[in-house]
Amino acid sequence: MIRTHSLTKRYGELVAVDGLDLDVREGDVYGFLGANGSGKTTTVRMLLGLVLATSGEIELLDRPMPRAARDVLPQVGCLVEGPAAYPHLSGRANLALLDAAGPRGPGGRRGRRARVGEVLDQVGLARAADRRVRGYSLGMRQRLGLAAALLQRPRLLVLDEPTNGLDPQGIREMRDLLLALNATGTTVFLSSHLLAEVEQLCRRVGVLDRGRMVLQEDLADLQAPTGRVVVTTSRPADAVRVLDGRVVDRVGTRLVVRAEAAAEVNAALVAAGVPVDELGPERRGLEQVVLEATEGTGDVR
Repeated sequence: MIRTHSLTKRYGELVAVDGLDLDVREGDVYGFLGANGSGKTTTVRMLLGLVLATSGEIELLDRPMPRAARDVLPQVGCLVEGPAAYPHLSGRANLALLDAAGPRGPGGRRGRRARVGEVLDQVGLARAADRRVRGYSLGMRQRLGLAAALLQRPRLLVLDEPTNGLDPQGIREMRDLLLALNATGTTVFLSSHLLAEVEQLCRRVGVLDRGRMVLQEDLADLQAPTGRVVVTTSRPADAVRVLDGRVVDRVGTRLVVRAEAAAEVNAALVAAGVPVDELGPERRGLEQVVLEATEGTGDVR
């Protein structure tokens, strides 16, 4: 669905994106991670033809961009940074104008009212649909932007920080909506710096650091067991003695043990009379994965 090869963007001597190779497959929920200023939004703008690349290649829906933009973009829904709307018009009126200005949607002109009503329901704005946008909160504006992205029932959704301004309930509703859309065949490309949200939502991740891709992998593979066991015990000193040099880390009552089988560790401790409160294979969290991938990756730009 999205492929780039050596994608680069320079602003004078500043290299904002450096030789990026993206691989987003059909049906993915792909998390594009990076700190603020890492080049995520610049990348999104290049993908959509809003900014021209200095060099490299882009394919969206197996078509070259921006050359095929006229054919490709009607199949792509996008939300980039803060969504824009006419503040003196209602949310419903803004969506109707956008629908009228774009390509013919499902059902044509006669289906416009139904399309607008459907996306307002999807994003939770039905009750506020007829209020002027100038009275919307930041979270409501984000919802309106997502509704606009969904109008044409896109094959691909490209979202840049879509949960900005949303409260915890709104974030959960956004996550549920994106997963439901993905279940019906929509590929989701989500650019964010919120690790917890990406960890709950995405199946594949790419990590951008100072304009360079430093990691691109299935999340399940990144969080596979490390070959070590985590033990919590009320007698950590005794556990260290029993395990005889296999403890590689100790923080309070929590031990990390070099061992393939948790059952073996448990058996050794129980046989020595050391109580085991908790035991399981060590798995890396996404935060740890990202920090390891971005440490020492180059000079600050």
